Amino acid sequence: MKTKSVWALAALGAMTLTGFQANAQSETVVIDEDEVVVSDVPCKTHYYSTAKDNWFIQLGAGITSPFVEQHMEGNGPASHHLTAVYNVGFGKWFSPYIGWRLGFNGGALHWDNDQFTKCKHVNANLDFMWDMFNSLGGVNSERVFSIIPFVGLGGTYTWDYKPADQSNIMREDNRGVKGNSWTLPVSAGIQLRFRLCKYVDFFAEGRAQFYGDNFNNYAYGDPVDMNLSVIGGFSFNIGGAGFKSYNPCDYMGYIANLNNQVNDLRGALATTTAALAAAEAQLPCPEAEQVTVINNAAPLMATVRFKINSARISQEEMVNVYNIAQWMKANPDQNVAIVGYADKDTGTSAYNMALSKRRAEAVQKALVDEYGINPDRLAIQAKGSDVQPYDVNNWNRIVIFSQQQ
Repeated sequence: MKTKSVWALAALGAMTLTGFQANAQSETVVIDEDEVVVSDVPCKTHYYSTAKDNWFIQLGAGITSPFVEQHMEGNGPASHHLTAVYNVGFGKWFSPYIGWRLGFNGGALHWDNDQFTKCKHVNANLDFMWDMFNSLGGVNSERVFSIIPFVGLGGTYTWDYKPADQSNIMREDNRGVKGNSWTLPVSAGIQLRFRLCKYVDFFAEGRAQFYGDNFNNYAYGDPVDMNLSVIGGFSFNIGGAGFKSYNPCDYMGYIANLNNQVNDLRGALATTTAALAAAEAQLPCPEAEQVTVINNAAPLMATVRFKINSARISQEEMVNVYNIAQWMKANPDQNVAIVGYADKDTGTSAYNMALSKRRAEAVQKALVDEYGINPDRLAIQAKGSDVQPYDVNNWNRIVIFSQQQ
């Protein structure tokens, strides 16, 4: 009797501590001197990415055309200004909505004026990207088509200018014209992304870069030069494209169940305290005849809950497995039945029966492998969704323990 009282007090302490931890993590549990209640929280799914997830590398090629000072007479066709451009880059999506990319483009540029006609260039751009469809249409890691606007800042290095007229490359002071230049563009564009599989996307994007008037080493006319490019290629998602998620409402039923257990224990403790005070008031009393009560299936307070369609034990639930293991070590003559259940609202009866068995087996394996409990002391039972221990169906994704002789 003394041992069971100590175990009840220990369970009360563990459940109270669990309630405080839930309050610290979700800020949904309010505890006062009389009861535990759960306040409302918005049922919104939150997405996040770890430091090593959602990186990508892209390779591409396309065409580019500068819009600078053009002397149209004798230019030839506009296609003369189109040249090849090559692209490589890497980046990361912080969330399903926002990401960044560092890209490098390079190639030749052609134009026509009375100073120069062509040069070579390379530029680097730091882009900030917005996944429009995930933001407006809901997150879907398997969406085939997405539109991604982006804006960026960068730097461009140009060199190897080809003069239109050799006589124009010398100034009156006989010094040569600059042979290279650095410029700092701002850019904007839109990317069309087609998901081929979890690890590979095809992309096609257009970008407009805006420069000062000296982009092509010649300042005349409009104060802004522009370079347009269209690029297509492939993006390789390192580790696959996807995000982790959580929803506070996933834990509300579990927290409410724990709160009810805490309140039940408080009521039982108050009743026991009152009975103890009444017994002490009658001391001394005659010795009572010792009666042994055998209960072949006394329920234990700890439970292990699971997510929908899952038999994996979360880190939060491992504390309950640990509590059962410690109780069994403290009571080596006691055996435990591990009874698995499933939610009847999802899955067929046959599937749920197999799922509840996998849940019970997962708990047995954790007790044996992690805490060294003799498997002969553990009995597995699968109830499936034919038996629902709780009125709220999503509480029934659970394993419940009971004592066995």
